[in-house]
Amino acid sequence: MAKKSAVENNKRKMRLVKQYANRRNKLKAIANNEQLPMEERFEARIRLADLPRNSSAVRIRNRCDVTGRPRANYRKMKMSRIALRELGSKGLIPGLVKSSW
Repeated sequence: MAKKSAVENNKRKMRLVKQYANRRNKLKAIANNEQLPMEERFEARIRLADLPRNSSAVRIRNRCDVTGRPRANYRKMKMSRIALRELGSKGLIPGLVKSSW
């Protein structure tokens, strides 16, 4: 089980990303538009830098929904390999059969 603080930290980052998504996308569009004057683009970059760091989507860590484990996660199921194996062995995941011989 992962530290509760790390899991909560990640959840906080997810909330911030959702909260600032529109502002961030608008500023990025202005900053990357080469048709606009340089001063306007530079101003957009400065305003983008003033937003909270944790509002950037690249700061979110993929974690297991069951255990909070940060590594070896399957994106499709949002689960770590260990949790997936345990739940698959118990037959709790439809369509998943753990082979044994």
